[in-house]
Amino acid sequence: MKSRLFLLRFIIDNMLKINNLHASVDSTEIIKGVNLEIKPGEVHAIMGPNGSGKSTLANVLMGNPVYEVTSGNIEFNGEDVTEEPVDNRAKKGMFLAFQYPEAIPGVTIVNMLKTALTNIEETEYTVVELRLKVADAMKDLGLSPDFVDRYLNEGFSGGERKRNEILQLAVLNPKLAILDETDSGLDVDGLKIVGEGINNLRNPERGYLIVTHYQRLLEYVNPDFVHVFIDGNIVETGTKDLSDKLEKEGYESYL
Repeated sequence: MKSRLFLLRFIIDNMLKINNLHASVDSTEIIKGVNLEIKPGEVHAIMGPNGSGKSTLANVLMGNPVYEVTSGNIEFNGEDVTEEPVDNRAKKGMFLAFQYPEAIPGVTIVNMLKTALTNIEETEYTVVELRLKVADAMKDLGLSPDFVDRYLNEGFSGGERKRNEILQLAVLNPKLAILDETDSGLDVDGLKIVGEGINNLRNPERGYLIVTHYQRLLEYVNPDFVHVFIDGNIVETGTKDLSDKLEKEGYESYL
């Protein structure tokens, strides 16, 4: 019994553990030895200049097959998921909100969410059940009731696309949420809505990895840790004060 409790505690204390991770695309190394641990309830922000590899890291964590892990590994809840396909990672509780969500004509949001939730939870949801499940989240995000009947991201504004990503986060209820520049393309009102949406979904069991170029989202979502990401690696770690410094001084001193 003691050994089982110790194992459970170990797993809980190490929701995400990235060990000396290296990854490439088309034989070009982009991720160069990243080490990072995220515990349940923690919010980590990755900040860095354009082209530093932040979005690549997010995609590698979620298993995008475009990228090749050349060494190191990714552990999620104590299990090595480095070779796991995207759908298995999603079923285990990992989620990625895209920087540039793609439009998928002919597929409604409600049907996409129904299919995703059914596969993740292995429980068959009806469209009516799904509508009831998303009603409160849609209201919080300032979305109209007929929003879920629209085709996925087709004709959406930048703000609608990003709010749709947060809606998916609310419905799919992952253990780890990776948000890849969710603040890009948002005006002040949209930024506030998305920030408040993320805050409403914070809980002691869920970890967050927020990838961002600017500090403005962190005005609404207060991170526990801020990591400076330069040339494929974390070069400094601090608290919210570090993001304030980056906003004032930029990344010049790290380049």
